[in-house]
Amino acid sequence: MNQNLKITFLGTGTSGGVPVIACSCMVCTSEDPKDNRLRSSIMVSSNDENYVVDTGPDFRQQMLRIKLKSLKAVLFTHEHKDHLAGLDDVRAFNYVEKRDMEVYCDELVRTALHREFHYVFSGNKYPGIPKVNINLIQNETFNIEGFPVIPIQVMHHKMPVFGFRFNDFTYITDAKTVAPEERDKIRGSKILVVNALRKEEHISHFNLEQALAFIADIQPEKAYLTHISHLFGTHEEIEKLLPENVFAAYDGLVIDMN
Repeated sequence: MNQNLKITFLGTGTSGGVPVIACSCMVCTSEDPKDNRLRSSIMVSSNDENYVVDTGPDFRQQMLRIKLKSLKAVLFTHEHKDHLAGLDDVRAFNYVEKRDMEVYCDELVRTALHREFHYVFSGNKYPGIPKVNINLIQNETFNIEGFPVIPIQVMHHKMPVFGFRFNDFTYITDAKTVAPEERDKIRGSKILVVNALRKEEHISHFNLEQALAFIADIQPEKAYLTHISHLFGTHEEIEKLLPENVFAAYDGLVIDMN
């Protein structure tokens, strides 16, 4: 397929977003728009089709912000609320595009979706509910109408989470450990996006030191940090800590891989 990809960062914050509710720290009160981080999500665009990874609580706001008119599919990394809570709002695309939304996820996420959005799957198809078609995926390459996607299984403490490789671009969020065989699936990526929660150690996320070590092992041409908390520092401060080929992602950043 055509290798041209455009990546849009819809959100780059951790589960509470930035600013955090009721917080008056330097980051949360920053006037730099790059320090305003919605919950982590990206959009991958190829051949005039758009694919979103994760629909967090800010999904509606993210779609309105980029004025998106067409969405082909949603891919889920895992079942935490900051990654799936906004699924209900795909119904707007159901209405505009007159079709069900294709959803790609593993069995754990499907179980969570049936629990959290039980009315979608109850069999009572009353007007106004989202219409979704779940496609179960495992840890092997799958295709979205000819668009190949390689899942990368990482561990979020004890929870399995999928990252995804699209051609020469790999996106990983909520990772703490990545097995050697999964790292091998990432090698050769020109651009790598990986979570880096903060400078201090965390039980279920890479900190800065661990993220940089991971990037050094994979050796992409460029890497971007995401899933950033207010405890990390301001965007400007984070950038000063990074090697020349590593950058702090921010909401609204677009990477054109033509």
